[in-house]
Amino acid sequence: MSEGPHELPAERVVERFESRRDGLTDDEVRRRLEEHGENDVVRSGGRSPVDIFVTQFDSVLIWVLLAAAVLSVWAGHTVDAVLIAIIVVANGIFGFVQDYRAEQSLESLRELASPTARVRRNGEVREVDATELVPGDIVVLRGGDVVPADGRLLEATDLEADEAALTGESVPVAKSAAPVESGAPLAERESMVYKGTNVTRGKGVVVVTGTGMATEVGGIARELAATEETRTPLQDELDELGRTLGLGVLGLSALVAPLLLVRGTTAVQAALTAVSLAVAAIPEGLPAVVTLTLALGVRKMSEENALVRRLPAVEALGAVDIVCTDKTGTLTKGQMTVSKLWVNDAVIDVDSADTDAAVRADRTELLLRIGALCNDSTLEDDGGDPTELALLEVADGRGLDLDRLRSDNPRTDEVPFSSERKWMGTVHDDVGYVKGAPEVVVENCDRILTADGAKPMSDDRRERIETTVREFGDDALRVLAMAYRDDPAGADDLADGLTFVGLTGMIDPPREEVADAIDVTKRAGIAVKMVTGDNVRTARAIAESLGIGTDVLEGPDIEGMDDETLRERVAAVDVFARTSPEHKVRILQALQARGNDVAMTGDGVNDAPALKNADVGVAMGIRGTDVARQASDIVLLDDNYATMERAIERGRAIFDNIWKFVAYLLSANVAEVAIVFIASLYGYLILPAVQLLWINLLTDGLPALALGADPESGDVMERPPREPDRGIIGRPMLGLIGGTGAVTTLVMLALMVYTLEGAAEVTAYAMTMVFTAFVVLEFGKLYVIRWLRETPTLSNPWLMVSVAASIGLQFAVLYTPLNRYFGTVPLEPADWGLIGIVLAVCLPAYVAVAALVRRIDR
Repeated sequence: MSEGPHELPAERVVERFESRRDGLTDDEVRRRLEEHGENDVVRSGGRSPVDIFVTQFDSVLIWVLLAAAVLSVWAGHTVDAVLIAIIVVANGIFGFVQDYRAEQSLESLRELASPTARVRRNGEVREVDATELVPGDIVVLRGGDVVPADGRLLEATDLEADEAALTGESVPVAKSAAPVESGAPLAERESMVYKGTNVTRGKGVVVVTGTGMATEVGGIARELAATEETRTPLQDELDELGRTLGLGVLGLSALVAPLLLVRGTTAVQAALTAVSLAVAAIPEGLPAVVTLTLALGVRKMSEENALVRRLPAVEALGAVDIVCTDKTGTLTKGQMTVSKLWVNDAVIDVDSADTDAAVRADRTELLLRIGALCNDSTLEDDGGDPTELALLEVADGRGLDLDRLRSDNPRTDEVPFSSERKWMGTVHDDVGYVKGAPEVVVENCDRILTADGAKPMSDDRRERIETTVREFGDDALRVLAMAYRDDPAGADDLADGLTFVGLTGMIDPPREEVADAIDVTKRAGIAVKMVTGDNVRTARAIAESLGIGTDVLEGPDIEGMDDETLRERVAAVDVFARTSPEHKVRILQALQARGNDVAMTGDGVNDAPALKNADVGVAMGIRGTDVARQASDIVLLDDNYATMERAIERGRAIFDNIWKFVAYLLSANVAEVAIVFIASLYGYLILPAVQLLWINLLTDGLPALALGADPESGDVMERPPREPDRGIIGRPMLGLIGGTGAVTTLVMLALMVYTLEGAAEVTAYAMTMVFTAFVVLEFGKLYVIRWLRETPTLSNPWLMVSVAASIGLQFAVLYTPLNRYFGTVPLEPADWGLIGIVLAVCLPAYVAVAALVRRIDR
């Protein structure tokens, strides 16, 4: 295996890529551009409108419906075929509109790539389009730049880069031109810079080692392209339902048609009966109602800062039992903040109640003053060094006038920060200030400032400082030491003879609302695991403070495990630190192999493979990269884990609503099939296809849709997630469908016999009575199913309106000229009284079935 650029001396890398310090010639660039292609990562440009529309019809249930429409046309019932086609097209339009809107919303979030790069060509520095870079190009970087390609540093002056999007490292990484050891992980390759990361300070010169798909970002993009889209449990269940219903229809038709022909029924009548059975068996409104219910939930989620890119992901989110979450920006604020000060041998919590009194002390003010003056950033500088910005913010928040402070204390000399030196110094007329790594600053101090003035630096005092630094480090704080020197002759005098002032401890703090959100998530039976590229100490401290846990597994340890060992280990681990993209995917696959449904959050390029492989991939909208968002199912517009918790709650509520109307629809279809089948055996077609379609449209339309607006029950986040292998159509639903279906079938057949009064053929009156009674029973059963899922009866005004509207539509097909298309006759008041008796008989039976189902389920 050839040596990597990071481990070779800089000149060796220049030679390997046949380059020169003064850059390539234009002819050489053109040749290499033809050989390597443009410096661009080939990404999915999102789904086209055509793809989105076609996807809406990728369902076995839809195919069965279309087959029934064709059969209806063959049997001469064009009206039935048209109704089926309308339902199928409406479902496709509803799904398309929602998915297309989500895709357009995502488009508005996409970031623009760095358009230009400064490169040495023909011995001069020029700006070129970043896509024109080739391996061997010499690129000049400075603070604020986006790195245009992967490269090996040839020169680095105070250079730092924010690589959080690629490695998950929460603070900028100091860069150096010195080689690093061969086995160094990506996050520790200080001699390299990577495409898409940000230069936060300093300047550097690099030789390009990789462009386009040959970069680290490109490798991740290739992995994404090779990853198949995951399917949600709901999608799988609907397809399985479609297959089952399709086979059932074929089986019933194969059984009934010959029997009818043997009884002397005509071929057309047998075909009509087969069509009626097909229509009765298929819940035509199910795909549309599922889509619309998900869309209603999606709208509510978008109002709560969660953008859904793929509708079925909403239901899947409510079923997850593990959340693997990134740390930086999701659990934390994504910005450095000073949380502790150490001065005068005392620790001061910046956010504590007595802070104001403490910072008014002269020594504490001096500490803040040094942090503000020995500083190259400004509060208005969004691209400034996060550490320096944190020092400015704490000084500003404690009453220091930064503008006046700097104008009254102009900088006359300076020692820039470097990764080798590990400290920075500034001179302001008669005083010099220093900030830097504690071990270096303390080594250069011979005095320490105390409450009684400056005293000699003793071994005891050095030990107390070292102890405090360790304690701050255990709390995941990044520690800086502050010192000063009176009357320096210049910046060179700041290397020794300093007086130590104190320490600042800063952290990317957890979001205030996240701890409660994690507690709610855990009470809902969902395990939370942190997966981060950050170091072990920081990751463990943040995880412990948020209540996640402290059992840590590092990325290098994962590399040494086989799949089986990792599968056994992952369940008990709370925090995965120093992880690479490959580690994250292996962690995810190990959890899924254990039977878990996993939601993965992330914002960086390095998170994209895991996001795409997860049962639900959740990307960040603010900090998230374009690659991560394209790989995700859901985008959190505020980058907040608390929004994730609310999305899970919404997903569970949506699942409850889907469960209710699937039970409602299928129980009606089971009764329809049973009634048509049993009646046909005696030569009666009691419910023709057009009436069955109307029943399904009426009961499965507005009322079923209104169920999607049902509020969540109070215990939705107190229950454990459903078992991964337990879908919507489980034992409770089958019991409910079977029990209520049997009640409806028996009562409707009895009503048919009563109203036929011994007639040899079905009369319009008997058909109308069974048709109307069935509709009324369905509306009564609707409220029983809601009671079973502990939904308050009057909590959904939309449902009451929809039921009233549907009853009005039923009146229209009884008492207007529409009745000739449905084969119905007007009913008398006495007939309605009989239907009321039927309802009074069935409702208690429905409640008894529901109570039995609830008892068995619990």
